[in-house]
Amino acid sequence: MAGLTYLKDVVTLALDEQRCTGCGMCLEVCPHEVFQMDGRTVRIRDRDACMECGACSLNCPAGALTVKAGVGCAAAVINGMLGRKGASCCCAE
Repeated sequence: MAGLTYLKDVVTLALDEQRCTGCGMCLEVCPHEVFQMDGRTVRIRDRDACMECGACSLNCPAGALTVKAGVGCAAAVINGMLGRKGASCCCAE
């Protein structure tokens, strides 16, 4: 499912490269191939493909990944489809 983009430049995903040990767990659990190995560590390959499910941060043993699951782009898409107010994950509405 690589290449799917929700909304551009709004994802809360962050990688602390200093903490990354290169274990690759994020590669295993990410359903959208957001990460890739870059030598001995991981890098974010496609930030906009992140659906902010939180699987990477929950499974990172080094605590190198953070994401606000359920508050960003994926939540905005779902809320918009349901016709709820506050459906935008951008600052301007």
